[in-house]
Parts: sequence; structure tokens; C-alpha cells
Amino acid sequence: MESVLSKYENQITIFADYLEEFPDTDELVWILGKQHLLKTEKSKLLSDISARLWFTYRRKFSPIGGTGPSSDAGWGCMLRCGQMMLAQALICRHLGRDWNWEKQKEQPKEYQRILQCFLDRKDCCYSIHQMAQMGVGEGKSIGEWFGPNTVAQVLKKLALFDEWNSLAVYVSMDNTVVIEDIKKMCCVLPSSADRVGESTPSTLNASNQSRGTFDCCPAWKPLLLIVPLRLGINQINPVYVDAFKECFKMPQSLGALGGKPNNAYYFIGFLGDELIFLDPHTTQTFVNTEENGTVDDQTFHCLQSPQRMNILNLDPSVALGFFCKEEKDFDNWCSLVQKEILKENLRMFELVQKHPSHWPPFVPPAKPEVTTSGAEFIDSTEQLEESDLEEDFEILTV
Repeated sequence: MESVLSKYENQITIFADYLEEFPDTDELVWILGKQHLLKTEKSKLLSDISARLWFTYRRKFSPIGGTGPSSDAGWGCMLRCGQMMLAQALICRHLGRDWNWEKQKEQPKEYQRILQCFLDRKDCCYSIHQMAQMGVGEGKSIGEWFGPNTVAQVLKKLALFDEWNSLAVYVSMDNTVVIEDIKKMCCVLPSSADRVGESTPSTLNASNQSRGTFDCCPAWKPLLLIVPLRLGINQINPVYVDAFKECFKMPQSLGALGGKPNNAYYFIGFLGDELIFLDPHTTQTFVNTEENGTVDDQTFHCLQSPQRMNILNLDPSVALGFFCKEEKDFDNWCSLVQKEILKENLRMFELVQKHPSHWPPFVPPAKPEVTTSGAEFIDSTEQLEESDLEEDFEILTV
């Protein structure tokens, strides 16, 4: 395996349609829900981009599964993109979207803890080790390339074991987001209420739920919403371009997973018809915690000008990401989708109030009953409910 992967060392993928320098223009640039005027705010724009956690191929980490690969060069790019999207959700969860990173400046302890969730060690909850081995339950062998939906399913399962961040991860099915199911999953009672035997969220306001409406939740579990889509057959259908770009304007935006066949990128914004993305196709050496328990983060931020590509060159298989820390954020997202996405004649995805009657009943995901903890849970993936494989999309065509 190592000999096969060695040719990918220090790989930086370059295509003719990638444009490195930003043009001199009066156009707005949108990055994960924030706008920048390129002509007057270029340094602020570049600072905003470099603050995003950047995960790339790594080498010389402990072999995955004990005997597997010690580098993910050549196969782990979509996993790295999934890590970047999730890391952005955790930044928003603990530090807020307006938090900014400065090189060699002391960062909040929450930042260091977030970073340690993604180190390339089997005991880190979102490491390449955990993601690759959880992918086995999704029909992907270790070392096999993932698609956007497979990564989404893996993150949904791994989040069940992450008590600190305590995210509710919802991955849409059949291009449809169901408000009722998300409210059921995110509405939780305080633990003290549970101890005195009060009603569970599924029994609260039963009459309202039967009508497809909800009162405010007593407590809201922060939501990571991932919407896998296929926006065409062999290439993206131009009819979806405007709606796709609108998603980057939403304050809840976590960008999108996608790219080209077998080359994944984390898309964080756009300028005109060019998508701006972080590229994981650079191989760096494994970084571990230092003696004082912190992580040297200099290789986890991209300080170069971000790459761009024309949106029509995007592979049609993508996954949109959104983060809703509070219930009001989700309600606002629903309003924006109604206004900007559902107005199109050919909709990129659907947003419905009630759970479709022809679907199986929705059961919020719960942590499986396993006797292991931490990294060891990856040996018990057979106890997890299998989810749809990456190819299970509804093809959207005109």
C-alpha cells in the first residue's frame, strides 16, 4: 500500500480552470455567509479564508487499523473535506462565525480542543482513522475513495460518540429536508427534567406535531444539516447554479463538499461564477500534541491565496452543509430556503413540514449500546444501523 501511495507525496493538484489571484473587480465575494468587497477588503477576505481549519493529506501517522496505510495521500481527500466542514461547524458552535485566527497568537482553549478532535490518531473522535474505519460500515474499504454522501453518513455516526460537541447531525434523504424530523431530533429536555420523569420531546405538544407545527423547544441541540445532492448526470445542470450560490450567502452556511471525480474540495464561497475552495491535495507530515498538551497549528491553516474554479466544471455530486446553533437559526434557514431555493421551477432540493407518509418512520439516531469507548468503538460498527450508500441519489434533470 505504501509503495502505491508514495507517488502522491507532496501532491498539489492543478487544473487549467483554477484561477489563483483574485481579479481587480467591484464584485462581492461571499465566504460562508459573510460578504467582502474585493476591491477594498481583500486583506480582510484573505484573513477570513485563512482562519478556516485546513485539513490535508498526512503521512507518517500510526497505521489505520494497526496494519493499514500510514498515509491517506491519494484516497483521503473527501474525508479531509468532511473534516473541514465539520470543523467549521464546531468553530461556529464554540467560538462563533466572527472568530478569527491569527498566526502565532494564543487561541482560546476551545480552539485547541476542536483541533485535537481531528488529529491523525485513533483516539481522536474525527480522525482519519475513525472516519476510514467507520466507512467500512458504509461499504467502503479502508483506502477507498469516498463520495460526499458517504462522508456525511460517517460524520453522522461518529457524532453519536462525541459528547463534548453534542451535535445533532441530520443527513437529508431523496433531496428532501423534513422540518418535523429535525425538530424531533434537536428538541431536547434538560437532563434534570428527564430525571423527574417529565415528557420526552416526542410527546411534547402532540397536537401541534400532528399538525406539523412546533412550539419553541425547551432546549435545542446544535444542528449540523447536510444535504447530499446530485445536480445533473455527468455535469452540473446550469439551472441549479443560482440556487447553489445562494446557499453560500446564508448565515448558516458551512459550504459544500464536491469537486471532480476522485478529487474532492471544500467549497467555502464564490466570486461571480467561480467557486472558492480549500484544497486537501497537499501531503504534510503528521502533527501530534506537544508536551504541554497543545497542537502546533501552523500547518492547519492555508496562508496562500485560495483556489477557484468555474462552477460549471463542478462534478454534479455534492453535499451542502449548514449549522444551526439555536432553533431560531434553523427557523431562519427554513425561511431563506423558502424564499431563495424553492422559488425555482426546478428545485435543487425540497423542504417539507411533515414526514412523508410513504417513508419509514423517523427515529432520531442514538448512540449504540457498545461496551467500548473512544477509539475502540470503531471495532463495533456492525452494531450500527447501516445507511444508504453514496450512489443512492435521486437524479435531478430538466
